[in-house]
Amino acid sequence: MNEAGLVAIILVVGMFGLMAIGVSVSVSIGLPSAVCLVILMGHDSGIFTSAQKIYNGIDSFALLAIPLFVLAGAIMNQGGIASRLIGLAKAITGPMPGALAQTNVLANMLFGAISGSALAGASAVGAIMAPEEQKDGYDMGFAAAVNVASAPSGMLIPPSNTTIVYALVSQASVGALFLAGYIPGILWGLTCMVLVYFYARKRPELKGKGFPKMGEFLASLWGALPSLGLIVVVIIGIVGIPGLFSAFFTPTEGAAVAVLYALVLSFIYRTIGIKDLPRILLSATRTSSVVIFLIGLSSIMSFAMTFSGIPDLIGNWLTEFTDSPVVFLAIMMVILLVIGIPLDATPAVLIFTPIFLPIAVQYGIHPVHLGMMMIFNMCIAVISPPSAPVLFVGARVAGKKVEEVIGPLMPFFGALILMLLVIQYVPELSLALPRAAGLIYGA
Repeated sequence: MNEAGLVAIILVVGMFGLMAIGVSVSVSIGLPSAVCLVILMGHDSGIFTSAQKIYNGIDSFALLAIPLFVLAGAIMNQGGIASRLIGLAKAITGPMPGALAQTNVLANMLFGAISGSALAGASAVGAIMAPEEQKDGYDMGFAAAVNVASAPSGMLIPPSNTTIVYALVSQASVGALFLAGYIPGILWGLTCMVLVYFYARKRPELKGKGFPKMGEFLASLWGALPSLGLIVVVIIGIVGIPGLFSAFFTPTEGAAVAVLYALVLSFIYRTIGIKDLPRILLSATRTSSVVIFLIGLSSIMSFAMTFSGIPDLIGNWLTEFTDSPVVFLAIMMVILLVIGIPLDATPAVLIFTPIFLPIAVQYGIHPVHLGMMMIFNMCIAVISPPSAPVLFVGARVAGKKVEEVIGPLMPFFGALILMLLVIQYVPELSLALPRAAGLIYGA
């Protein structure tokens, strides 16, 4: 057996075997990877290289954006911002059938665009919407499914930590990836809203409640504008406005601005105080530590795969199997949908980007487009049973068992897979905005 085959067996068996017995994802990735390097390079060189790769993997200024955006999201989650965004969403979706469910979708999109977290959206928005939906006679299994299905839109709409991780691995522009996420993220939300519409249209008790009075709408808009201003400040600061001015801070500096903005806004709203900061900082530190530790250990796996020639082996097999980008994308989609179920989005991106990116470039697929496809895949994976953290959170806040939510979730799951195919085979949906902003050129 050649080195690539041996390493592949150790990584697959070791990773999934350790996860099956309850070992953390980080250790399940790092330990088999270190064993592979010891086998390939010898005891001393393997251990030294493993330690070096952990350090090199997290020694990045751009990586600082992740804990800062996590902290900004934690402040916003505690700072009453979700309730103001829900108020605006209610004013917009009032006339639609299934108005409260539509509000849930739109609020998840807005909150996700600010926090960048599917779990935070499902928890914060779902906790507020569930009692109102129950009072209005909604089937709570369906209500939970709507919340679960729409929450991952925040992983696509910037700022997104998953996008930053992909940018670190692929060396693609963070600004280009941020802009590329808008259309796929909006299409994700619209897909959910269309399904809610067809569900509610057959139920007269869920008909729309009409437009709010202009004064009520303006009050809702005024209450939400400061929160929405965070998106404008951060994204314009990172990307700039073509023809007017260029970007004036890096993604990391933008994340620091987001923290300051969220903190000042929460103090103005008087929803958090100085005494709340230690708890918020501790929560953000725990989340960030897990992500950064995972990135460091995944660097060992990436090097082990590259050193043994696994990406080249897979690339050669695929090019021999097919010369069609259409077939390649279909194979990649199936692999990511299946393998992504037991993995979180971050480790999945860290593992599969070094494998698929060189092959995709050979097929003429732009790295930014590949990133959007992979992240869209991972968004579907985080709501796919049986291992779906967003599904568990959404069911819990709605007071339902997971198995009661899976049935109503299936139509959303199918529709989102169809939308994934659209995103895959229509690259301009991902590339149009970055190209218009002058951040990418060519195909």
